[in-house]
Amino acid sequence: MGIADCPFDYCDCMIIALITDFGTQDSYVGVMKGVIAGLCPTAQTIDITHDLPPQDLYAARFTLLSTYPYLPPSTIFLVVVDPGVGTQRRAVAVQTSRGFLVGPDNGVLSGVLDSEPVLNAVELVNAEYWRVPQPSATFHGRDIFAPAAAHLANGVPIDRLGPVLDPQSLKNLPLTAPAVTETGWQGVVQYIDRFGNAATTIPASAVSAANFDTWTLSLGEITLPGGRTYAAVPCGEGLALVGSHGFVEIAVNQGSAKERFGVAVGDRVLIHLWSTPFDPVSSPGV
Repeated sequence: MGIADCPFDYCDCMIIALITDFGTQDSYVGVMKGVIAGLCPTAQTIDITHDLPPQDLYAARFTLLSTYPYLPPSTIFLVVVDPGVGTQRRAVAVQTSRGFLVGPDNGVLSGVLDSEPVLNAVELVNAEYWRVPQPSATFHGRDIFAPAAAHLANGVPIDRLGPVLDPQSLKNLPLTAPAVTETGWQGVVQYIDRFGNAATTIPASAVSAANFDTWTLSLGEITLPGGRTYAAVPCGEGLALVGSHGFVEIAVNQGSAKERFGVAVGDRVLIHLWSTPFDPVSSPGV
């Protein structure tokens, strides 16, 4: 797809949104921004986060998925959580109907790609668009990914960055998809935030038609009531509710579900939709 066919209106201030596990103590983020500024001075960079747990692909996947809808169309998402840097894993750029995704082909992009049509995908092997002909084996964020994002912000057609890829070949992280059951829904935990809240893969629509006292969530032998806010239960008690990200999450009012229940990414959860209000007295384990 050439620039004449691109669905975006290139303006004087393209947005590049950064998601990394680099932290802010070291110079890595600043160096990437410096590379971007040198190639596309008019680009606006937005720091989504640089405090993801090191090498946590699932956290990167969820962070991209949960922020993608809220930035303007044509945003370039630059995701660098890359434990396989310097190996045979591919460096890729993907064009969707809303913008671009740039990062390693290790599954961090898969949350968006599971539900978003891909217009084009390429492998970033054209050294003309790298920072240097021989990139560092340990910092592709500086030498390959940041330059690719900057060139896209300048209006360079994505297919100049490298050969076209089959979107079906892009790596997907193994994460069980949510499914309807006879009594409700089943899913898994996909992300745990700094408060210890555990976001599941079950969408808000699964419980949107139910009153908050007519559904529960089971995590192993623990059953939690559904609620609308964290304060729907007493301080220190657990519940399930719809998080701002649009998924059902497990939480503890003013506490940590991770610590209280030992919840982890990949844990199986069940939603039960009740025909009458839930009675915690007759359902132990809350």
